[in-house]
Amino acid sequence: MPYFSIIIPVYNRPDEVNDLLESLSKQTYKDFEVIIVEDGSTVCCADAVKRYASIVDIHYYYKENEGRSIARNYGLERAVGSYFIFFDSDCVIPEGYFEALNAVLNRHYTDCFGGPDAAHDSFSDVQKAINYSMTSFLTTGGIRGGKVQLEKFTPRTFNMGFSREVYDRVGGFREMFSEDIDMSTRIRQAGFDISLIRDAFVYHKRRISMRLFFRQIYIFGMSRISLYLLYPDTLKLVHWFPACFVIGTLAMIVASFFWWPAILPLAMYLFAVFLVSWCVNKRLKIAALSVVASIIQLGGYGMGFLKAFFYKVLLGRGRDEAEEVRLRKGK
Repeated sequence: MPYFSIIIPVYNRPDEVNDLLESLSKQTYKDFEVIIVEDGSTVCCADAVKRYASIVDIHYYYKENEGRSIARNYGLERAVGSYFIFFDSDCVIPEGYFEALNAVLNRHYTDCFGGPDAAHDSFSDVQKAINYSMTSFLTTGGIRGGKVQLEKFTPRTFNMGFSREVYDRVGGFREMFSEDIDMSTRIRQAGFDISLIRDAFVYHKRRISMRLFFRQIYIFGMSRISLYLLYPDTLKLVHWFPACFVIGTLAMIVASFFWWPAILPLAMYLFAVFLVSWCVNKRLKIAALSVVASIIQLGGYGMGFLKAFFYKVLLGRGRDEAEEVRLRKGK
């Protein structure tokens, strides 16, 4: 039996799955199986699976559309490995990923881990800018695997793994937004170790347009309040930063009509984003797009956060939702 079982939920992403499987076929360490769960797609990836079936140990399942969490749990129920790995279908895996991961687990075994993500050279300028805004300390406080972090590291399912023992005790994913943060929190509460393995990174394509990025990040902001209702002690100061950015930006814009220097703190912050991105990505266009992506990332998250906080916390409309989530077993 393979040691690792890679579980990938898919919805209408045949091209991305082809790139993902190609990268898995080139791994220097091959003791793994790949379980692809097609979650009711109208554009299937079956052809891509057939293309690599003779190279990679792939198990392909098609089921009706029920959501990412249920698709992952469907794969978990059919996995035979001792350690489960989760990737998003729009990831590309460096060829040394599993060799590096296996080496770390042999030296310092951990029950659950997460790895960071990066932008591949082949990605578009927009994707690189979005990747910067999602990983920079200036925008996210390093909570997605940065070298400096403002809170405990929480694995995300674009690059996450845990042991069969974890699954047997904690169960699978619950169907909800930010289901990976919920899962990581339940794993930590059950007493398991969680580690960041920086060498086990993936290339994450993310959204291909700023419009889609805003929609995604807005939902992230709303789901943070849902997580707060489930786990009140998990809401940290860093999670308030985007909301403060929204409120502060509006206040500075209004104040600048009466006293123009009021806008300078915002301008200086955005210039810092531009400068750091330029140093990291080595291109002025990506640096400029990084400013736009960072405004969307902070503004979208902050607006979703504030809206959910008003309705679910101040008006008390989130209590029933939180109780309903608690009753879900994650199976």
